[in-house]
Amino acid sequence: MHEAEGLLGKTKSIRENPLFNDQKFKLGVFSANCSGGLIMSDAPTGFRVTWDQQLEIARTADRLGLEAMVPVGRWIGFGGNTNFNGVCFETYTWAAGLAQATENIGVFTTTHLPTVHPVVAAKMAATIDHISGGRFGMNLVMGWFTPEMELFGSEQLEHDRRYAFGQEWLDFANQLWNDPGTFDFSGEFFQAKGASSYPKPVQDPRPALINAGASEAGQEFSARNVDINLIALPTEEVPAYVKKIKNLANTKYERDIDVWTYCLVICRETEKEAKAAYQAIIDAGDWPGAQNIMDVLGVQSQSFGTQIKKFQERFIAGWGGPTLMGTPEQVTEQFAELSEAGMSGAIFGFHDYATELKDFGHEVLPLMRRHGLRH
Repeated sequence: MHEAEGLLGKTKSIRENPLFNDQKFKLGVFSANCSGGLIMSDAPTGFRVTWDQQLEIARTADRLGLEAMVPVGRWIGFGGNTNFNGVCFETYTWAAGLAQATENIGVFTTTHLPTVHPVVAAKMAATIDHISGGRFGMNLVMGWFTPEMELFGSEQLEHDRRYAFGQEWLDFANQLWNDPGTFDFSGEFFQAKGASSYPKPVQDPRPALINAGASEAGQEFSARNVDINLIALPTEEVPAYVKKIKNLANTKYERDIDVWTYCLVICRETEKEAKAAYQAIIDAGDWPGAQNIMDVLGVQSQSFGTQIKKFQERFIAGWGGPTLMGTPEQVTEQFAELSEAGMSGAIFGFHDYATELKDFGHEVLPLMRRHGLRH
């Protein structure tokens, strides 16, 4: 193989990724690759984790002009009554399949860094970036769910040490994506001789990156490395948080970062119907499964902190994120409130993704355009 063939890639700036278009408020579909999506409940739904539905959801989102498809990375479920997320498509291969099946939308993997070696991840990421023509992105997770770390035979690191591991992982991957030659890597967690990776990604200098760290260590990692920090906070706390992390990125690392949220959308013709749909989810909620998650988060993650007990219901409906609920007009107003608070976008789920995403396109997107949130 000629050297020029091995260097193929770097044909687009990362700023050409759909994530960075000129829409005022960006939108994406979240967690459609896992059973339950964002809902831990036995409430009846037509949502199933089948490839036909994945294609339907992704192609609908693509047609509607949304910016991103973001999966959840899961290796085992959460037990309880529903084994929430227990049926889950692996996210690199999922992204590759959807990249081939779509035309404009950004397609992400969610990768738990301790479960995938950076040499393997860098190669898979570059491959999907080529399949997608530069629409690929990565949601970087440090590996918070201890049973999954044990599944891989790995010791769960102390919280801040996970970010030290993640930094070295990403440093290695970035070198693989950008170094034109062969190099040795010697770190605390990784050692490699004769490392190289071709082709390089289409995007220069790397695929788009998301991280959901909200702890001090998480904010530091995001400010230093990624394009979007993903958080779930009460709307009144958003402005101060956004100002803090943007300032950290600007002043310490001389770079920009956006902040998005994730949420559950329950949109119905009337407010009464929306509230009834929400209550049906809660009434059939998987409370033992929610407790399993909170037990782990309360001990081993600082991203939710004191919210865990207070927002137990929000794990049943929304995975700890806010629920945007009501008529199309009310849901649009809630998106507008997030935008005014400083959010640049939101990824979201539904109780029945395929059906409700189409309704969202017909009923909410036109109102968002009228509000100046989209064009």
